[in-house]
Amino acid sequence: MRITNQQVTGHAFLRQMYADEYFPDHVVDKGRAILLRLCGRIEAEQPSDLAALYVLTQAATEDFNRLEAEFEAAGSEIETVARELIAEDFWFIASAYGFTNADAEELIATRDW
Repeated sequence: MRITNQQVTGHAFLRQMYADEYFPDHVVDKGRAILLRLCGRIEAEQPSDLAALYVLTQAATEDFNRLEAEFEAAGSEIETVARELIAEDFWFIASAYGFTNADAEELIATRDW
């Protein structure tokens, strides 16, 4: 899926996680892929309101929940710093697609990290 939103295509997702050796790049790559898939779904489905957006972001959050085991297997985890960075990128995505009034906590309400 090709992302057309210029803000998104110019954004370095999870940049600070890549810069920190605690987070293995091969697992962070999977997190970045989750965020890009979310962008693709938003562009394809064009949610008309926050409720529809939350369905998409919470599904992506479930993907991050499953990714936690891979972080742990690699000697890492989705800890405080990672939680904040991931949440910031979810907020960035919502804002980039015009949902500036989205609740940051609701975007990732299904998280278990």
